[in-house]
Amino acid sequence: MPALAVTKRRAKKAPRAVSETAAPKIEVPTERTAEAPKKPTTLTLLDFFPQEESQQTRVSRFFTELRAGRFMTTRCPKDKKLLWPPRVTCPQCHAEELDWVELPQRGHLYAFSALLAGAPLGMEADLPITVGLVDLEGVPLRLFGRLVGAPWNEIRVGQRVRVEPFDLADGRVFYRFHVEG
Repeated sequence: MPALAVTKRRAKKAPRAVSETAAPKIEVPTERTAEAPKKPTTLTLLDFFPQEESQQTRVSRFFTELRAGRFMTTRCPKDKKLLWPPRVTCPQCHAEELDWVELPQRGHLYAFSALLAGAPLGMEADLPITVGLVDLEGVPLRLFGRLVGAPWNEIRVGQRVRVEPFDLADGRVFYRFHVEG
């Protein structure tokens, strides 16, 4: 069977029509009449950690106790409801006289996730960032926090974790969960 030759033909472009009336020319001033806003020279980062001094929060005891190695929260003496995060008022009965109670420092991982890319501004060097939901032993609380102590791909649901206070660069303290075993 003979080969067929195929040729491609290009369509000719039609010439553009020129309008009878030309658009009016608009002159743009070359001088600046106002200064352009300057960009800030320093970045303002989102602060993921709460302020802890008594002048800034009425739950400053949480941070004081955490620094001493105790993991605390509040409980309403009327409702017997354990509150997390620590509060100054019971959300049920609105009582303001809450008791401080110590929480267990061990628990089991209920769920977790890892942030492998796209870290928040200022946390790029921390990647990958692993966070999890932890059921504390003996209390009906499921807490959220950062997971440390194991690579994200070696962490498993159900693993034991323990609360670990850690110092922030600015002198504050916060908690995280250290994965065991």
